[in-house]
Amino acid sequence: MKFIPTSIPDVLIIEPQIFGDQRGFFMETYQAQRFAEAGIRLKFVQDNHSGTRRGSLRGLHYQIFQAQGKLVRVVVGEIFDVAVDLRKSSPTFGKWVGVNLSAQNHRQLYIPPGFAHGFYVLSDWAEVLYKASDFYAPRWERTLIWNDPTIDIQWPLLDGKPPLLSEKDAQGATLDIAEVYE
Repeated sequence: MKFIPTSIPDVLIIEPQIFGDQRGFFMETYQAQRFAEAGIRLKFVQDNHSGTRRGSLRGLHYQIFQAQGKLVRVVVGEIFDVAVDLRKSSPTFGKWVGVNLSAQNHRQLYIPPGFAHGFYVLSDWAEVLYKASDFYAPRWERTLIWNDPTIDIQWPLLDGKPPLLSEKDAQGATLDIAEVYE
């Protein structure tokens, strides 16, 4: 596996080694020892799977307590995956990283606790799997608005149309009033 730093060093792109032959392919998507050697020592406690249609945006979600680190990958389709640093003491506070993840490129994105996370679906349909380092806690879940002008995420919106959002995501907070981490 290759662990590739992004413009926010704590967020890593992970490229697995793929073994293929006439039958198909095999790859490791998680191996605790290799992850620990790369500085990722979180214990993952929950796996999630979502299916989402083209032009939809999920996020930007985080839990203000029971903060979750995430390991995100796509098994069907393609997404633009985003992490926003919400750690007030961080030199990259309020900055974002965006990466295309797809079933074809097999890349994963590691997002440590202290970040908001969201994704936008580029393909007709996408299925996203992600591991979380803490359990889902609805009472602590918060949403950062996807189009906050101070963060200025460059979403690759299809045909320039606004994304399909849930009601909760459409009502997210802007960074200036959002609860953030110390």
